[in-house]
Amino acid sequence: MRPMLATPGPATAARAVVPEGEDWVHEIKWDGIRLIASVRDGNLRLSTRSERDVTVAFPELAGLADLGHDLILDGEAVTFVDGLPSFSQLVERVHTTSAAKARLLAGTRPTTYLAFDLVGLDGLDLTPLPWSARRSALEDILPDRARWQVSPQYADGPGLWRATAEQGLEGVVSKRTSSTYQPGVRSADWLKFPHRATQSLVVGGWRPETGRSRLGAVLVGLPVSDGGDGGLTFRGRVGSGLAGKNGDRLAELIAQVPTGPNPFVDDVPGPDRAGATWLAPQLIVEVASLGTTAGGRLRQPAYKGWRSDLTPRDLAPTTQEED
Repeated sequence: MRPMLATPGPATAARAVVPEGEDWVHEIKWDGIRLIASVRDGNLRLSTRSERDVTVAFPELAGLADLGHDLILDGEAVTFVDGLPSFSQLVERVHTTSAAKARLLAGTRPTTYLAFDLVGLDGLDLTPLPWSARRSALEDILPDRARWQVSPQYADGPGLWRATAEQGLEGVVSKRTSSTYQPGVRSADWLKFPHRATQSLVVGGWRPETGRSRLGAVLVGLPVSDGGDGGLTFRGRVGSGLAGKNGDRLAELIAQVPTGPNPFVDDVPGPDRAGATWLAPQLIVEVASLGTTAGGRLRQPAYKGWRSDLTPRDLAPTTQEED
């Protein structure tokens, strides 16, 4: 099952316009990986937004299978460092396919599963129910444990927005209390208000550091068609954030991607394409920026990590906004 997605919320030049009133409830927007947790007949399956099975990567969540119910949860896997979510510490987890390595990582950088919705219970489809009913059932059946808990909710949306900004958290998600659960749909019943602009983008090429062979920058873009196979629109060159282990790991991933013709359908400026090696549009990276220019290019972009939980098809024009 593909999860329900949030729509970017309204904002003025100065601040986000977080909705107020009894019709809305508000949650922290965690800097993690979205996971659907399905339990059936005592067996757990964890799947990403693109429906990839990553159960082996998170052995510390195996106890969800022992809750005594068949259920389908929607939530976020989060790795905390000094009390704050760290996306960079999490990305290797979701990429892990070795059970032995997963156990090692679970011991050194464990994740917490923050559940925020219950969409199935003991064979019953709860998606037609309002959010308020699903939330009540979730709180009844999911006891907080060391490695999972129910994500907290708040009545004061603007207050939560200010508090999360002060605490260095990613942002706020506001949900209409009457909203049904719509799998795979980006709905205006859920609004997201991030404090910083982040986006998932496809790597279409890379450039070495000047005078060296190591990775210096990646050239990124977005699919131009719903199928994700019509080429990429160029969004910029990303070099910041590639020093040290982050850049070394990304270089290893790039080495596994086939080279090919230039995948960008629009013109890549000479200073960006100089010395570039073009790649098949397969690898997804997470990039933070100060927004975009009038021409759609990223302003001061910085690499955050790779997204093995997404494919280019997930970034097609109808679903491009990042969650």
